[in-house]
Amino acid sequence: MAKELLIYESAVPVTSVKHGRVCFDPAQDYAFSAGINAVPVMAVEIVPAATEYAIVFTEAGDDVMPAAVLGVRAEQNLYLSPDSKWQAQYVPAFIRRYPFVFSISANKKTLTLCIDETHPGFNEEGRGQRLLNNDGKPTAYVEQVLTFLKEYQAHFERTRAFGKRLKELDLLEPMQAQVTTPAGESVKLGGFLAVSRDRLRALGGEALATLAKTDELELIYLHLYSMRNFNEVKDRFIGTLATESKSPVSV
Repeated sequence: MAKELLIYESAVPVTSVKHGRVCFDPAQDYAFSAGINAVPVMAVEIVPAATEYAIVFTEAGDDVMPAAVLGVRAEQNLYLSPDSKWQAQYVPAFIRRYPFVFSISANKKTLTLCIDETHPGFNEEGRGQRLLNNDGKPTAYVEQVLTFLKEYQAHFERTRAFGKRLKELDLLEPMQAQVTTPAGESVKLGGFLAVSRDRLRALGGEALATLAKTDELELIYLHLYSMRNFNEVKDRFIGTLATESKSPVSV
């Protein structure tokens, strides 16, 4: 369902030589997210996200990570309005951190600030916030970005541990969602995992107690609760079909 960097087209390290005069004018819309149908969410985000999104799990190598479902078809974000505004109260941190991101060294000890240079907000005309001071050091704005990215990275590691625990306990099973359009077309969304209620019930008391102590049991129940939001995804999808059918045809 998802690639690791998704919306990042050209992430390059920030350097004083290349970006000494570069400013960033934050986007007023989320057009950059139009081509994704799922977005990673950190474990800490499951609490606010579960009320508006269907939260599932995806595999990337050995990792299992939570993700919010945004669309039924590939490259379809149903939480994006026609004028590129976000149509939910909670905006996932993965979306909010764009166009900034860390690259991680092979030994995982060094984090390097990178930017997606394709973002139209980057300029050398003085619009927005400068990235670097005249001495080549990060501006106060970029220091705030770095703080956010460091917090995100810490939550990423905790989320990875959560996914590993679910995998070790063998709680996950493949799942797919299916939407039937008013015209009778069946559209399937697959490639993700969900916690099996039967496997959860079969867990021993010690394992359940451990999950409860770490608050991960609550996250599991919120994940299961969020499955009801597939109805919201379905309604949004059918709504777009109705809009498309009303669009004027060019001849």
